Amino acid sequence: MTNNNAISVKNVTKTYRLYNSHADRVKEAFHPLRKKYHYQFNALNDISFDVKRGEAFGIIGRNGSGKSTLLQIVCRILQPTSGTVDTNGRISALLELGAGFNPEFTGRENVYINGKILGFTDVEIDARFDEISKFADIGEFLDQPVKVYSSGMVLRLAFAVQVCVEPDLLIIDEALSVGDIFFQQKCFSRMHEIISGGTTCLFVSHDTAAVQNLCRRAMLLNRGKISFIGDAKETVSRYFATLGSNSELKDQVALKTMPLSKSDKKTIDTSDIHVHNVIPNGANRHGQGKLKIVANRVTDRYGADTSQVQIKE
Repeated sequence: MTNNNAISVKNVTKTYRLYNSHADRVKEAFHPLRKKYHYQFNALNDISFDVKRGEAFGIIGRNGSGKSTLLQIVCRILQPTSGTVDTNGRISALLELGAGFNPEFTGRENVYINGKILGFTDVEIDARFDEISKFADIGEFLDQPVKVYSSGMVLRLAFAVQVCVEPDLLIIDEALSVGDIFFQQKCFSRMHEIISGGTTCLFVSHDTAAVQNLCRRAMLLNRGKISFIGDAKETVSRYFATLGSNSELKDQVALKTMPLSKSDKKTIDTSDIHVHNVIPNGANRHGQGKLKIVANRVTDRYGADTSQVQIKE
């Protein structure tokens, strides 16, 4: 891995053995001829990408595309079936709401436990505790057992711990969607702050606006494979193009083009529309590409161009 890269993923594949029933698992374990009753499923298939130091890199894709599996491999929670992952620096990860918290312990105690897991001493945690407490802003509940917390309070405390320890790598998997809009804004402001200070961020979310706001580059995963890596806006556009298209739907209804009757056919002069086209060059395209709007013009009742449209009910 080069010195400029904080994360380097090379040819990572994660394969699981799936069984149709528990009985098949037992049969395979004890079969005298080692007969196989499983079939293989590739959650990830030959994934390669690099993330530079101080970069915010987004990962998007439909449910089941392998996003969470990939993050768990980067965090060393899972081992890849093949391939390598190299990281440079201390990793702070928010993969699952409340992960690493003991519900029987108080919030204060859990702060120290998580700090120890991240490699800090009690003295170092003491120095950061006031900042963590202020960011979480859960008041007297800090000294109450976590089991009485709401999901929003758990998120506040978990995120506060992860971002206030000044990590080299910050990895977040969809957890911020639980918080209210005001805390989300607070989180993104803090993330922008630490990224500008040199922290690398790997961000997974279905909130495409958040991905575009935080990340310059992003990756689109589709069924465990990379569909695209590049500009975040282009990645989001390609993501939208995958929505609503699923070849595995058995009851999918094919659209049929109905021929126009002679009375419906009209000759339209499109030259003026192209001349006064309001669609900017290079505009992002969404959808499946079966219909493309190449030019658009908006006029008032007198035929003059206008940007004001009035809808009458």
